[in-house]
Amino acid sequence: MSINPADAQDVYRDAGDNIMFTTYLINRDDLSGDREALAEFADRLAAIERSMVIRYPDADLKVAFGIGATAWRLLFPTANRPKELVDFTGVTGPKYSAPATPADLFLHVRAKTMAVVYEVLDQAREFLRDWTTVVDETTGFRYFEGRAIIGFIDGTENPAGQDATQYALIGDEDPEFINGSYAFAQKYTHNMDAWNGLHTEDQEKAIGRHKFSDRELDDDEKLPNAHNIASQDNDGDIEHKIVRMNVPYAEPGKGIVGTYFIGYARHFTVTQRMLTNMFSQSDRLLDFSTPITGAAFFIPSRRLLEKIADGAYFPQD
Repeated sequence: MSINPADAQDVYRDAGDNIMFTTYLINRDDLSGDREALAEFADRLAAIERSMVIRYPDADLKVAFGIGATAWRLLFPTANRPKELVDFTGVTGPKYSAPATPADLFLHVRAKTMAVVYEVLDQAREFLRDWTTVVDETTGFRYFEGRAIIGFIDGTENPAGQDATQYALIGDEDPEFINGSYAFAQKYTHNMDAWNGLHTEDQEKAIGRHKFSDRELDDDEKLPNAHNIASQDNDGDIEHKIVRMNVPYAEPGKGIVGTYFIGYARHFTVTQRMLTNMFSQSDRLLDFSTPITGAAFFIPSRRLLEKIADGAYFPQD
């Protein structure tokens, strides 16, 4: 059985121009009713996407919908679970920690036109509002040249094109859940005054790259805990990759500036090791960046969403 990108949700393409991330908690008042509501939503989400693509073909709409481990256990108590679907429990380092925050369901919607993003989420709300509660909704944007809000080009080491599918999509190691993905969502705030107070050369040493050309610094020019060192996963002397999308968000009038990190991976263990490395090595970027959320999700394939819509994973009476 081989990976089929056409069966996957939008987990390995670009971050987009206008982006919204929404996380939800299931109300848990009536699990039987929640299952029926999820089945309807899984069915309607595909229809919403198809309609918007037909109506606005140039908007380049991309949508990913995910389910957390706790929600999977609640909704599908008798079904198999994706092998690496676990509750994120946080990471503690010598200086900084990454929190775990509650989240059952996840939507990541992006398009060239913000009106299309809004329309998708507004229609989705009709099928989610009676049985879920929104715990976070973040609107992101494309910064100049696709740079991170701290001014550096983002995603240089990202696998590109079809090559990305082998890093983002579950393969035949878990055939029931092939073409799915593991998502990790983490929201950061930045101390931009402190960051901008650094000389460019010191920022480059912290990241491990030249700011404007994006060329990698020589190893002896980097800080020992430079971001592009600390955030790697070289388990077994092999560099493992995920598909990263760092999305800026801001409330300028309040002085709030941050990054919404979303990483899609074939193996959540890779993402977990990257996070552990960042915090255990006190990644220099963490001196200016504070994580305030953290949650993991399974992103079902389109075929699996159809099975959920048909009730195939619900307990049978």
